[in-house]
Amino acid sequence: MSPAPETGRPAPGFTLPGGVLADGEFRPADYTLDGAPGRPLVLAFYPGDDTPVCTKQLCSYSSGLEAFTDCGAEVWGISPQGVDSHEAFARKHGLRMPLLADRDRAVARAYGIAAPGIGLRRAVFVVAPDGTLHWKHTTLLGATFQSTEKLAARLAEFAS
Repeated sequence: MSPAPETGRPAPGFTLPGGVLADGEFRPADYTLDGAPGRPLVLAFYPGDDTPVCTKQLCSYSSGLEAFTDCGAEVWGISPQGVDSHEAFARKHGLRMPLLADRDRAVARAYGIAAPGIGLRRAVFVVAPDGTLHWKHTTLLGATFQSTEKLAARLAEFAS
């Protein structure tokens, strides 16, 4: 497993296919992090669509999306499943943030969270508007996740 990038250093860039559910329509697109995104970005890596903890995590972030957008941030969910799986997951639970497909786990490896057997460890990375990694949290077992409130507090640091 590659080491996780250090805070204060540039976040690893990538382009992944994905999509977002908006007004009942799933809109596929490519999502790119390459350099300075110009706004805070929360990368929420999760092991699998429609699994108990992942569902709870993504539903929590979706229902609390305004806490992120009020800070000028976007949230991208990233897992190894394909775009079709993400569409079904988003539709089933009404998820409002983009879900990205890291099928070969290249992005998970770049962020140091690829894990044999489960694909990747549950992790959250906050990328600053200038493209540097501002904060990160990786779980060992993946049974818990960072709350919307805790992430919003991290994002509020950009307003200070």
